[in-house]
Amino acid sequence: MSAPTSHLREPLVLGNPTLHQITEQVLVPMENKPTMMWYAAFAVSLTVLIVGFSAIGWQISEGIGTWGLNKTIGWGFDITNFVFWVGIGHAGTLISAILFLFRQKWRTSINRSAEAMTLFAVLCAALFPLIHMGRPWFGAIWFLPYPNLRGPLWTNFRSPLIWDFFAISTYFTISAVFWFIGLIPDLATVRDRAKHPIRKLIYGALSLGWSGSNKHWVHYETVYMLLAGLSTPLVLSVHTIVSTDFATSVIPGWHTTIFPPYFVAGAIFSGFAMVLTLLIIARKVLNIEHLITKKHLENMALIITTTGMMVGLAYSTEFLMAWYSGSNYEGFTFINRATGPMAWSYWIMFSCNVLSPQVFWFKKMRTSIPVLFFMSLVVNVGMWFERFVIIVTSLHRDYLPSSWASYQPTWVEATTFVGTFGLFFTLFLLFTRVLPVIAIAEVKSVAKFAQKKGARGHQPAGSPTLAHAPAAAEKGV
Repeated sequence: MSAPTSHLREPLVLGNPTLHQITEQVLVPMENKPTMMWYAAFAVSLTVLIVGFSAIGWQISEGIGTWGLNKTIGWGFDITNFVFWVGIGHAGTLISAILFLFRQKWRTSINRSAEAMTLFAVLCAALFPLIHMGRPWFGAIWFLPYPNLRGPLWTNFRSPLIWDFFAISTYFTISAVFWFIGLIPDLATVRDRAKHPIRKLIYGALSLGWSGSNKHWVHYETVYMLLAGLSTPLVLSVHTIVSTDFATSVIPGWHTTIFPPYFVAGAIFSGFAMVLTLLIIARKVLNIEHLITKKHLENMALIITTTGMMVGLAYSTEFLMAWYSGSNYEGFTFINRATGPMAWSYWIMFSCNVLSPQVFWFKKMRTSIPVLFFMSLVVNVGMWFERFVIIVTSLHRDYLPSSWASYQPTWVEATTFVGTFGLFFTLFLLFTRVLPVIAIAEVKSVAKFAQKKGARGHQPAGSPTLAHAPAAAEKGV
């Protein structure tokens, strides 16, 4: 006898579709010709990308003097944007790995897009350290040991910038492998449905001979679990290491032990906001609103609220520690942030990151699509300003008043930053055309799931598990 509807949670897939219908709903948009809306979005993104890379070419040709940096503010837009994009890349692995380990079934409809977003965001972030070198073809060699007449010259492993290089390259590699492993069952489904021989050959090679047998599923789940466990500490370590760029210095406002958890919470905060932005658009354009439901968006809003409060606590703790330390320099730095000539950037940051997420305390707000979309943009604006405040306002007034300076980014810096959004959205739009946006096999495993409140692990009879759902799914059934 089935449980009363009032005691069942909201289903994760609406409309009670069959397994074949789920396959059709995810793959048909990818297999058909792009819509005019897709072409328009791609044209805009590609145009922005071309303009941005033209600015990069100009500054490499002319030199870093095209930026608004000066002798006081040696870090400006470049490092701000680098930390911003690294933070955006955190939500993908968090959704895929940590929520998987905690058996959060609502992740299944959003993890694929979030993982792809991680890879694209890290690529955008990697541009800025390369550009900052001035001559990337010479500077990049310093990250690796190279031969010399007296033996190999090794990098300075005491430099936080080297820690960044190894942390982010490791994070990107593990995230890419984790993403690809999760794709294998769905790539086999695309392979079996492909009609063009070249398309069938490409997806056949990528699916690595997947047949959907029980042996394949057992090995798949084992590897997926191991990679999830390996990726989880990376989520916490990567932005922790990014924060050491600042925390290991002696600049007032940077030299603090609160930075590692502060940066991690902020990264998850901004990353989930970007996932929310992308998925609200994707679910409408691809007509998959029944697969990415309001429940998924509401859960992400709750995580944004939680991490937003953590970020707000960090802001308060910074002021407390500046007062408690008794250091005039620390105290001045934080008073200057809130009341100095660049206080406008601090209050934009505070309003967007601390005050605005409080609207999600109301269910009506966190289930309203327009409110969710607007708030996701507000949070990302606020998180960009957080990095700007930490970097620029800590530098523009240091120990010596004689060296105080202001900072204003040039058109080259602004265009480069906008160009990274062109790169990000161009890659994401291409991703929607060549790979399944939703993890078909995983969604099928929760399609019939309606868990009783308080009944842990209950699953109705006939509801497929991850290991048994798509024996026929790989054949498009």
